[in-house]
Amino acid sequence: MITKEKLKDYANKLMFDMEDSEYETLLKEFDVIEKQMELVANLDGISKVKPMTFPFEMEYVEYREDNNTRTVDYKDALSNAKDVKNREIRVPKVVE
Repeated sequence: MITKEKLKDYANKLMFDMEDSEYETLLKEFDVIEKQMELVANLDGISKVKPMTFPFEMEYVEYREDNNTRTVDYKDALSNAKDVKNREIRVPKVVE
């Protein structure tokens, strides 16, 4: 069962800022989804249906052998990087 408190906790963890009215709307939507899931779960023979992991039939594909024929020296690989320190590319911080 989804509660308003759980939604607020999830929103906080995901750094969402929501109004109380939005939580109410989301709770109604989850209620509809749960009712639909109950309907599907109660269908005759649903337990005999194999779960689908991919919507299309997959044929066996034989992949080529992975041969390492040419390597790149780390100096060449890092030659176009703007900021390199200890053989690592430094990038601006994106998370607080």
